[in-house]
Amino acid sequence: MDLSKKSAENVAYMVEKIKEKLKVLNFDAIKPSHFSEEWYDELKDIYEMVMRKNTFSPSEMQAIAEELGNLRKK
Repeated sequence: MDLSKKSAENVAYMVEKIKEKLKVLNFDAIKPSHFSEEWYDELKDIYEMVMRKNTFSPSEMQAIAEELGNLRKK
């Protein structure tokens, strides 16, 4: 997948991969439709950071969740 292009499809892909990696239990809490392409670069930064790491501390998971919350459409 070419994530260098801003698209709704890429947003959906990144959100799903972040959810998988973080083992999000409440899948409805994070949906691709919650995110706008306006915040694509920020979402991509989070995606890349999440994909680089193998494990996350509770505080890291909390910080990621907060950042994703900040990027949600208002």
